[in-house]
Amino acid sequence: MPSHHSFVGSILDETRLELGEGPVYDPDLDCLWWFDILGRSLRRLDLATGAASAHALPFLGSVIARVDGSRHLIASDQGLFLRDLASGELSHHCELEPESRGNRSNDGRMHPCGALWIGTMGKTAASGAGAIYHVAGKTVTTLFDKVSIPNSICFSPDGATGYFVDSKVNTLMRVQLDPATGLPTGAASVLVDGRDQPGVFDGSVCDAKGDIWNARWGGGGVDRYDAEGRHLARYDMPAERVTCPAFFGRQADRLMVTSCWEGLDADARAADPLAGATFELGVAVEGRIEPAFKL
Repeated sequence: MPSHHSFVGSILDETRLELGEGPVYDPDLDCLWWFDILGRSLRRLDLATGAASAHALPFLGSVIARVDGSRHLIASDQGLFLRDLASGELSHHCELEPESRGNRSNDGRMHPCGALWIGTMGKTAASGAGAIYHVAGKTVTTLFDKVSIPNSICFSPDGATGYFVDSKVNTLMRVQLDPATGLPTGAASVLVDGRDQPGVFDGSVCDAKGDIWNARWGGGGVDRYDAEGRHLARYDMPAERVTCPAFFGRQADRLMVTSCWEGLDADARAADPLAGATFELGVAVEGRIEPAFKL
């Protein structure tokens, strides 16, 4: 049985986001970035000062990755864009699904080699409308199609194993990868069947030991699994709809967790008053800094 831990963390940002997602730590600026996807907003929290800010976006952004000291890459419903840090100016980088404007980007993560895995889904979560792609420079390769809600994309520290889930199916998948490219070398298989547990697999990160930390949307917790799929621990959260974790800090020894209130009516929001806030888990972790995207 997994160990069970009450929440000992804190609120990093009180702002209630409709769909908080895509958090990442930026070691160049010592800050956190994340999105309110449906609010078309990119948020920033400077760790040294505690100052928070919001930047309006012209699209539904969901994933951000460092490129260099002056630019980031953002995945959105309109494709991939480079964002200039100084001005906020956006320039188009490449398309994901030029014929599928009914879709938007969702979960994604950087592979250690510098390639991006990014998932798409229908804006109304239509079954099988999305896919998971591999982006190397401007080369986009379809990895898995007919995906409904792509989530839990993360990688082992050596880059030889990838993980992902279709949250409508709710089984965490494992696939062997070429560490040099981040491309699969075989078929995916089920690592954890989550269908008999409350809630569904949402975003995940993989720590320096290879353990997987997963935000359990609708389950009000963060779960930790080892590389063989054994459920090691459950950490309670003060919101039911947690969405995605991210390691942060100079030593990557802290964990932030986003959440959402999407789909909750007034009564449900009153019953879950911290839905949409952004949290720190409050336990020491052995995390990793996300690699930069290679143009």
